[in-house]
Amino acid sequence: MNRYQILIEYDGSNFIGWQIQPKGKSIQKLIQLKVSKLLKEKIKLVGSGRTDAGVHALEQSAHFDTKKKIENLNKFLKSINFFLNPSLISIIKIKKKNLSFHSRFSAKRRVYKYIILNRNIFPILEKNRCWHISKKLNLELMKKGSKKLLGKHDFSTFRASGCNSKSPVRTINFIKIKKIKHKIEIQFISQSFLQQQVRSMVGCLKYLAEKKWSLKKFQKVFKSKKRILCAPPAPSNGLFLEKIIY
Repeated sequence: MNRYQILIEYDGSNFIGWQIQPKGKSIQKLIQLKVSKLLKEKIKLVGSGRTDAGVHALEQSAHFDTKKKIENLNKFLKSINFFLNPSLISIIKIKKKNLSFHSRFSAKRRVYKYIILNRNIFPILEKNRCWHISKKLNLELMKKGSKKLLGKHDFSTFRASGCNSKSPVRTINFIKIKKIKHKIEIQFISQSFLQQQVRSMVGCLKYLAEKKWSLKKFQKVFKSKKRILCAPPAPSNGLFLEKIIY
């Protein structure tokens, strides 16, 4: 048996998300079908984790096993991308791995990036790849709020009601907020995240940056562990899975 890791870039706008579901078009299912067809063998694609409907990826990671060795990796990339590119998916890299590698369980860190376009004018070129907010946001308040999220905490406030994780406790290792012209980028790094955690945190940071909440209120909501008190989650189209670190 041969194991291969693939790194995937995709626009999630027209998908129900990464994960295969009973109904709807998923990224995992489409890639799995096309790879199976190309290799003339039924393969199972295993991702590093799921991304929700509308969420994009700069470098999602997945693996699959195949009975036959892929002799020409470059040829494989060209062939598979011929079928995937029309759906706005690209396999950007393929690597031969040993059987101990697992795209999900071997991951040490997951890196997500959220993009906000903070200007009056509606975006045209980036309308499906950012959260457009007209009201001026206070970047310093956003940075102060983000510091409260660092470390090991119970993130129940930011957890989707349908989240299947056994524990709401997670450790956020790093948050960086930077602004380039009108674009605000927020990067989050953790071993793993709860369902809708990043989008919910961004939604609350937005309330803080708009001065709808004080820093004290932001902390109170976070520590309450009550989902009902959370600000509306940021829309999925501004979220990118940036990288999986092994």
